[in-house]
Amino acid sequence: MSLDAAYAECERVAREHYENFPVASFLVPARMRPHIAAIYAFARAADDFADEGARTNDERLALLDDWEARLDACVEGPSPEPRAPSPGNDAVFLALGATIRDCRLPLQLFRDLLSAFRQDVTTRRYDSWPEVMDYCRRSADPVGRLVLRVAGYESAGLDAASDALCSALQLTNFWQDLARDWQNGRLYVPREDLQRFGAREEDLDRRLITPAWRGVLGEMASRTRTLFGAGRPVCDGVTGRLRYELRVTWLGGSFILSRLEANGYDVFASRPALKAPDVLGLAWQAATWSRPDAA
Repeated sequence: MSLDAAYAECERVAREHYENFPVASFLVPARMRPHIAAIYAFARAADDFADEGARTNDERLALLDDWEARLDACVEGPSPEPRAPSPGNDAVFLALGATIRDCRLPLQLFRDLLSAFRQDVTTRRYDSWPEVMDYCRRSADPVGRLVLRVAGYESAGLDAASDALCSALQLTNFWQDLARDWQNGRLYVPREDLQRFGAREEDLDRRLITPAWRGVLGEMASRTRTLFGAGRPVCDGVTGRLRYELRVTWLGGSFILSRLEANGYDVFASRPALKAPDVLGLAWQAATWSRPDAA
């Protein structure tokens, strides 16, 4: 397979599975798009190993171990033969190896992602907010830093703002998908906060968002909103089309969080999501965006 064909395959995966990752958007500069697609294809497959298919936990962990071995090897040349029965995905590692070399991307950011996917296999509950934030540090924050590196930015200030935005997006997704995650046996609301508000897990089995649950989810939303505020500077710290991509991403996550708040966090009744009219509104807000220091 040629390198061009490998990148084309990664872009196909990105278009078909696009979620909250800035991959398929026309706002991403054309020179960045193949690299971002390669990163996404790597992460998408690893996430599926952790969550999808009828596999045992040992099988999932073996696939992720193989994925990490192939990650380490791909920067030196063609991907090695898989040691576990993972799908071939030769295109992913052909493209990713070139991207890592061309953009000088730190392998540790990819290893952090894989460590979070392993945690998805083994951990179903979190005792404290710092534990949840540590998961976000590895599951979400590397994505933003990789995007910045591909764009040519390496700044402690931008990294910190990007980390806050990516964690806010991850947390918003947790509250948005609380019903789905509960069906799959996962809950990201910390036990210490459940106890403080008197929210009971049994109510989720009954598909009930009680006043106690609204209280604890309101607290989760407030913490998430604070992170959105801390993440806003990354939208102003980059230039060109990427600036608008990040603005739309920030606005979209904030919109979902607001919709959750307006619905009383009842994700069993409806799961908030962006619709076509919402996207048009967000595009207008991104175009007319004003920096806080300019207000």
